[in-house]
Amino acid sequence: MTVRVRFAPSPTGMFHVGGARSALQNWIYAKQQGGVFVLRIEDTDAARNKPEWTEGILSALDWIGISRGSYEGPYFQSANAGEHRAAAARLYESDRAYYCDCTREDVQARTGSQYQGYDGYHRDLGLGPGEGRALRFRTPDEGTTVVVDLIRGEPTFENKLIEDFVIARGDGSPVFLLANVVDDMTMGITHVIRAEEHLPNTPKQQLLWEALGVKPPIWAHVPVVVNEKRQKLSKRRDKVALEAYRDEGYLAGAMRNYLMLLGWAPSGDREIVPWSVIEDEFRLDEVNLSSAFFDEKKLRAFNGEYIRALPVAEFIDACQPWLTGTETIAPPPWQPEEFDADAFAAVALLAQTRIAVLSEIVPNVDFLFLASPLIDEAAWTKTMKDGSAELLDDAVAAFEALESWDAESLKSTLEAVGAERGLKLGKTQAPVRVAVTGRTVGLPLFESLEVLGRERSLTRIRAARLRLV
Repeated sequence: MTVRVRFAPSPTGMFHVGGARSALQNWIYAKQQGGVFVLRIEDTDAARNKPEWTEGILSALDWIGISRGSYEGPYFQSANAGEHRAAAARLYESDRAYYCDCTREDVQARTGSQYQGYDGYHRDLGLGPGEGRALRFRTPDEGTTVVVDLIRGEPTFENKLIEDFVIARGDGSPVFLLANVVDDMTMGITHVIRAEEHLPNTPKQQLLWEALGVKPPIWAHVPVVVNEKRQKLSKRRDKVALEAYRDEGYLAGAMRNYLMLLGWAPSGDREIVPWSVIEDEFRLDEVNLSSAFFDEKKLRAFNGEYIRALPVAEFIDACQPWLTGTETIAPPPWQPEEFDADAFAAVALLAQTRIAVLSEIVPNVDFLFLASPLIDEAAWTKTMKDGSAELLDDAVAAFEALESWDAESLKSTLEAVGAERGLKLGKTQAPVRVAVTGRTVGLPLFESLEVLGRERSLTRIRAARLRLV
């Protein structure tokens, strides 16, 4: 038997990081088993679906390493609508489903409770199809439904506790439960790997598989992804869009690595490992049962490690979208003609050790490409205190006398300026840094001055001095 897994997102918004984790788990499992990864776009919610969301899913999968052409699909659920309706008809004809025209208010009136499920009122009344009548599945009265789950063992559900659930609406359109089952049958899916939030629906879906005469797939319900308050990640509340992390400057390798640690860990006391190790070691039966905490701070630290591990040439290439601006990334504060590739290359290694996401490259190097620095007013107020004007005067005079404009000479010169005033280097260089870069933190000052050059550096220090008049 060829293993066939599927990833079936809906094109109704940005690509969720939890969905990305499910895609990767399916992808790896299929690869390990010599099987097939199928992409199905569940696009039957016409009111919310947009073509750009579908393209967003494809591009997000490309980014995390599941590239177009390496999987089967994408298929579109809407194209299988005829099969969905045919399956509903077969279930009705075989007496595994019946029609019902009860409203929610009708059920509440009979049961006396708004919380009780459907009471089976039309189960044996022989009501035929008609306008506004929903089709309900005839759940077995007795016995149990056992779900074979690679992660959770064999969850068992009493059939008497499963209501006769709707499989087709009053207008004849099949609901998600049935459409999902029919699609999986049509595509020959053998293993369904998905989040545990779908587990309550699984006995219903398994009953549908059996009623349609097809052996159910093997299930694997992975733990749900939660935020720091242990609440399920929500698009309305949490930062969950994979595209947002991509556009902020997270590396695909770091994101892949981190997502696979949500509920699972590689061997040994390690977390940052090559993708080949994850592909080799990942096992569904080793996935934890408890919820997986998506820790953005930890992801950020992961990303910083991945950035620092890049060869400097690759780091320079990776920074280009933020240095030049793209359709998805805001343009930098300098004009294209102001960018100096050689100047950036000269400080790239220094910047590489100081940023955790690629977008941080812009505030670290913008002083190199702007006619004058972007002054952080809070930094200016904090740094430019009594004595700063005279210190800047002394720094200009000392720097003007330098024969060699290099980092070592600049450092020793400014140290001497500070020593005459009884100041350590940190206190001495702070006003100079703000004058030249506009900020109190950033790349090493003296290497920055060397790359910026004598004329531009002195012009900025003089300008800051004049502002202090």
